[in-house]
Amino acid sequence: MVKRHFFLVAAAILLALMVGALVLRMAFADDEKAGGPGGGRGGPGGGRGQAVSEAVAAPREFSDRIRVLGVARGRRSVNITSSTSELITRVMFSDGQRVAAGTPLVQLQAREEDANIADNRAQVARAETMYERYKTLNDRGFASAAMVEQYETELESARASLAASEARAGDRTIRAPFAGVLGLSTVTPGTLVNPGAVITTLDDIDVVRVDFPIPERYLAVLRAGTPITATIDAYGDEVFTGRIALIDTRVNESTRSVTARAEIPNPGARIRPGMAVRVAVQQGLRQGIAVPEAAVQYEGDGAFVYRIANGERGSTAQRVVVETGAVEGGFVEILSGLANGDRVVGSGLNRIQPNAPVRVGGAGGRGGQGGGQGGRAAPAQGAAR
Repeated sequence: MVKRHFFLVAAAILLALMVGALVLRMAFADDEKAGGPGGGRGGPGGGRGQAVSEAVAAPREFSDRIRVLGVARGRRSVNITSSTSELITRVMFSDGQRVAAGTPLVQLQAREEDANIADNRAQVARAETMYERYKTLNDRGFASAAMVEQYETELESARASLAASEARAGDRTIRAPFAGVLGLSTVTPGTLVNPGAVITTLDDIDVVRVDFPIPERYLAVLRAGTPITATIDAYGDEVFTGRIALIDTRVNESTRSVTARAEIPNPGARIRPGMAVRVAVQQGLRQGIAVPEAAVQYEGDGAFVYRIANGERGSTAQRVVVETGAVEGGFVEILSGLANGDRVVGSGLNRIQPNAPVRVGGAGGRGGQGGGQGGRAAPAQGAAR
C-alpha cells in the first residue's frame, strides 16, 4: 500500500514538472516572436539587439591645407671664426648677449701689426716734413717742381702703408657682422684659435625662417605672401602665424617638390634655430560629407562604418567600406561609401558584428556633430585632398 502511494506521488511530481516546462517554453517563444531580430514590433529602441548611439552623415566644412614638416633657421645665422692662427688676448662678450652690428667680440694678439703701425706712422711724419720743406723751397724758387712731386708721391705711399698696417691690425679685432644674439662659447684670453674654428655663433632670430618642401602640383595656388600657421612640439598646440616669403625657382627632380621659405615673427626668441616646425598652408574651405571620428573603424589601409539599415524585423548594422579624406575637429571626411543623411553607428563598433540587430539608444550627432572614442585614431593626414 505504501509502495503504491509512493508511485502515485512520484507520477504527480513528474507531471507537474512537465507542465511547468511547457509553460516556460511557450513564454520564451512569445518573447522571441515579439522581440525578433532588430526589435520586431518594438522597432528601434525595442527587442534584444545591441544598444548603440546614432550619428548622421551630413555636409561639413573642411579646410584645404598642405601639412609639411620644416626646420627653423635664423633670418641670418653665422659662425664667428678667425681667419688666422693667433692667441686671444681679450674676450669682449658674454654668452647669450644681444649685440649690434659692428660690436667688437674678440681681440687677437697683434704685436707685429702694432709695430708696423708705429713704423709707418714715423714714415708718414718724415714724408710730410720733406714734402712741406721742398714745397716751401719751390715757392721761393730754390727747388724744382719735379722734386716737390717726388716727395708728394713718397708721402702718399707712406700714408697708404700706414692704412694697410691699420687694416691688418683691425683684422685682429673680430666684430659682429650684424645684430643678433650670441650663442655659447668656450674661448678665454690665452686661447689659441685656428682658421675656421668656431669662437661663438650669432643668430638674428627676431624673425625665423622655415624652409619646407611642397608638392609641385600646388605651385599654381601658392605664392609669396600666402599665410601659414605653424606648431612646435615644445609649445604644444600653440599656433604661430607667418607668411611665405619666397618659393624656390627649381623643382627637385627626385621628389617632385619645391622648397618654400616662410618667415615667422619671433618675439621673445621662443623659436630657436634647429627646431622642427609643423607647417600648415591654408588653401580655402570646401564642403564634404562627414561623420564623427568614433563612427569610423580602420583596418589596414582601409576604413569602414556600420550603416543602420531598417528592415521588416527591425534595424541592423551593415558594414560599409568608405574612403576617408581629411580629419579635422573630431570629424572624418567621407569621400565615398556614404550619402548625405545616412545613419551610422556612432560608438561601440568593436562589439558589433555585420548585419547584427541593433537598438538605437542615443544620438551620436548630425552633420558631423558629436564624436567619441570608438575605433582607433585616424592615420596621420598628409596634404589635404
